[in-house]
Amino acid sequence: MRAMAAPARSMSAFAGKGRTVTPLGAKIRELRVKRGVSLKEMAAALSVSSAYLSALEHGKRGRPTWFLVQRIITYFNVIWDEAEEIQRLAELSDPRVTIDTAGMDPKATELANQLALKIGGLSEDSLAALLHQLRVAAVKDDV
Repeated sequence: MRAMAAPARSMSAFAGKGRTVTPLGAKIRELRVKRGVSLKEMAAALSVSSAYLSALEHGKRGRPTWFLVQRIITYFNVIWDEAEEIQRLAELSDPRVTIDTAGMDPKATELANQLALKIGGLSEDSLAALLHQLRVAAVKDDV
């Protein structure tokens, strides 16, 4: 099961404008804006189209390759913790998640289906609370 997570501060800039975004997209945009870099400038430096980079930021494209993530880290010249955060966010940024619960407890199937049905209507606070609960449960169950 892949979960999506991001700091609320990163996502809120997009959420307020009604845009779809992934955790990695929010982080890339945050770094670009902080450094005064245009989408076009960054795309050229990474040897990707500005349309692709925009789609990546807005959750219209799936996870980038490991190689592209490394180029993004190098482009922003980030080290250690921030580089690890970018890699972690890239792993959690697939906007089209599939959860296979075959062979699991029936409650896992119910949870996956309830989440699929209701996630779009949940507030940012509710999403943060559920994500926190999931993280606590995962630590408790050593997952």
